[in-house]
Amino acid sequence: MASSKVCILAVLCSLVIVTTFIGSTQSASCYMMYTSRRLPCHRLLGYTIQTIITSCDIKAVIFHLPGKFVCADPSAKWTQRGMKCINERRRKNVQISGKETATSA
Repeated sequence: MASSKVCILAVLCSLVIVTTFIGSTQSASCYMMYTSRRLPCHRLLGYTIQTIITSCDIKAVIFHLPGKFVCADPSAKWTQRGMKCINERRRKNVQISGKETATSA
């Protein structure tokens, strides 16, 4: 009975370690090439900034789209417009949620 509990505990610990490792490798990945496609604002969910670190050779804007990520040149005009579009959308959402909170209080 005790050995089965130890086995279950070992399996659970292994799952936690593997899950943590997979999560850390996904967040540590870096993009090495820019996309040549211009992305429409309405498809962009968000973005993150990739800086030059030891394993990443380029600065980039990583756009978040449904089901994927796309690497863009931060100096490109369309990239700047995409970032501005996302920032404005976020600002509007914050203002709307702030008004709802103020009216419900």
